[in-house]
Amino acid sequence: MKITLLTGQTFDFKNIFGFEIKIKKSPLAKKLTLRIDEKKRLPTLTIPKRCSEKQALEFLKANQDWITNTLAKLPVKIKFSDGENISFFGRNYTIVHAPNQKGSCFEGNTIKISGNIEFLHRRVSDFLKKQTLDSLSELSLQKASSIGCKISSITIKDTKSRWGSCSTLGNINYNWRICFAPIDVINYLVCHEVSHLKHPNHSTSFWKTVEELCPNHKECRKWLKIKGKDLYKYF
Repeated sequence: MKITLLTGQTFDFKNIFGFEIKIKKSPLAKKLTLRIDEKKRLPTLTIPKRCSEKQALEFLKANQDWITNTLAKLPVKIKFSDGENISFFGRNYTIVHAPNQKGSCFEGNTIKISGNIEFLHRRVSDFLKKQTLDSLSELSLQKASSIGCKISSITIKDTKSRWGSCSTLGNINYNWRICFAPIDVINYLVCHEVSHLKHPNHSTSFWKTVEELCPNHKECRKWLKIKGKDLYKYF
């Protein structure tokens, strides 16, 4: 990303800072704000209407160390590979490339993936997403039934920061990457979203329902807040 000051001087952020920066100009913003898009590993600077690009550049320079340190703490993005060990719904599996096999499947403590090796990563992702939807659907229906509620639909997505959501129409969405979390954390997320079927808010009554379904919800919520970003390490 480049910006040109009124003096005519042009700055290329990557050349200056060593990393790309996304610039957003917002008429609603009241001040310069900086955040890290953890999924894309991309710093994003929001510039208010009454702010010069020179001020924006100085703001970035003042926060350069913070950006560098924050990016360094993010998990390195990797692809699924043959022989790699992963955790899926609290159980450890080894990915095994089985090119002559028809389809992909669980077999003991392995996940056997068919097809050519160059498509292994995509095939693993597709397989895990399908299995995640099936498992979360089953667990969600059980939890909803236990509190006398019905679910309209269940889908999985690849959202940037939200792990789940529940609409007033009873549609529940989950971030498929939750499958890499410990089983207690997965259970908490399901209990959280299902509780919204009964209480479409975060009231005291809502949290009481969550606790009834998941007594250790506080510990699980804390884990997700601290460790959740690690679940994004796979492309």
